Amino acid sequence: MKSLGVIVEYNPFHNGHLFHLTQSKEAARADVVIAVMSGQFLQRGEPALVSKWTRTKMALASGVDVVVELPYAFATQKAEVFASGSISILSALKCDTVCFGSEQGKIEDFYRTLHIMEEHKDSYDRNVQRYMKEGYSFPKASSLAFIQLTEDKEHILDLTKPNNILGYHYIKAIMEQNSSLKGLTIERTAAGYHDPTFNETSIASATSIRKHIFGNNGDFEKVQRFVPPKTYELLSLYYKQTGSFHRWEDYFTLLKYRILCSTSSELAEIYEVEEGLENRLQQTIKESHSFHEFMTRLKTKRYTWTRLQRVCTHILTNTKKEVMLAVSAKKQSEYIRLLGMSQKGRAYLSKVKKDLDIPLVAKVSGINSTMLEMDVRATQTYAMKFDEPSRSHWMQQEFSRPPIRYHEEEETFD
Repeated sequence: MKSLGVIVEYNPFHNGHLFHLTQSKEAARADVVIAVMSGQFLQRGEPALVSKWTRTKMALASGVDVVVELPYAFATQKAEVFASGSISILSALKCDTVCFGSEQGKIEDFYRTLHIMEEHKDSYDRNVQRYMKEGYSFPKASSLAFIQLTEDKEHILDLTKPNNILGYHYIKAIMEQNSSLKGLTIERTAAGYHDPTFNETSIASATSIRKHIFGNNGDFEKVQRFVPPKTYELLSLYYKQTGSFHRWEDYFTLLKYRILCSTSSELAEIYEVEEGLENRLQQTIKESHSFHEFMTRLKTKRYTWTRLQRVCTHILTNTKKEVMLAVSAKKQSEYIRLLGMSQKGRAYLSKVKKDLDIPLVAKVSGINSTMLEMDVRATQTYAMKFDEPSRSHWMQQEFSRPPIRYHEEEETFD
């Protein structure tokens, strides 16, 4: 069975994702699709719109055969670490190919750019440090340094584009890990990654879909045109069962409590809290009445919105620097957490299971892993928006829920 890997968040799964999945499967001539999917908190430091279990169902109903979780230690990190963890899991699962969406659309440009960056690494690093000393954020400093390095070269990636950046780091991780994975890319179509509004096509960005959902008080009928029928059905069911979707405002009271009840030195121990940011966090949150107001006041030229959201996520989950650095420094996952599978996916796992270098985890009970403990804590934090007894039920699911099984013929889950 020829296997294709995709690295996703599916927040939520929409028609653009379906297009990418279909095109990727065709380009790779794959028999089975494996998705490495972020858990309850995402790369931009946001809580997922709906739980990882519901997003797993969306993926399986749309053609994915195996869904595994990208651990919190990688899922809530900058692109380089996010990519390393993802590639390590696909490699461990014996994937043949990884395919990602990009603005560039040509895989040769990714390899060419990687070669140039390695050839001029010292010059690039010096320029990054120079721009950061001028007050730019790390992503902006990296972009400026890259432009200076490559301005006279042809067929080079535009590393100001979010999907190009991720794709570059996927290819870099493949090379660094000496993985046998083959890289492929599909050009993104219609909607841009962060487009905030709908367009005339049936493809819209996840950002615009979430914006519409949160801006219309639960009336999300208009998103139906931009998502597969099963996604819409699962979104509707989730809203009916929980009464809302997840967003940062749901966690603002908890965040405020955590910041104000911590000392400056305790906050300084949290991952990504640097350069006296702990003092700014405490002062700013006293004056803020909502998460959006807090972030608007907190943001500076040096600290991007995304970086600050990740800081807030780590504060909520009490993720300490020493723990995160020790776990993520390995650049490889310690396990493969199985969330769901189709019948074809189950057959694939049975075939490769005996050759896996790291354990395949169906339930977290009884497993001793610092990395896995972080995933559990993320789910416990994610559940805090609910009232009891729902909150405790959600927390218990992390230990008791088996992987979802999808039956294609009946289009049912168990």
